Amino acid sequence: MASSKEYLDFILEQLSDLNDVSARAMMGEYILYYRGKVFGGIYDDRLLVKPVSSALQMMPDAEMELPYDGAKEMILVDDVDNRQFLCKLVGSMWKELPEKKKKK
Repeated sequence: MASSKEYLDFILEQLSDLNDVSARAMMGEYILYYRGKVFGGIYDDRLLVKPVSSALQMMPDAEMELPYDGAKEMILVDDVDNRQFLCKLVGSMWKELPEKKKKK
């Protein structure tokens, strides 16, 4: 099942207090970026983020889910209505995220 544009718009609005959050459509789903680094995505209308230590500390009881078959597990963010929490989560993850890979 593909994710809806309405859910993407909702998540982007929730993160609008952060500068430089963007999304890119990818095979019916959306990859999410903060300041040029991938922090997660929207898969089947679920917000999933990379399992970096700051995210695991902020959500110690969160479920790990697969975004799609064959992918690595990611953290399911179920508190998407809490705008302040989402901004703090994504902001705290940034330093731990890998740099964007350079194209050859």
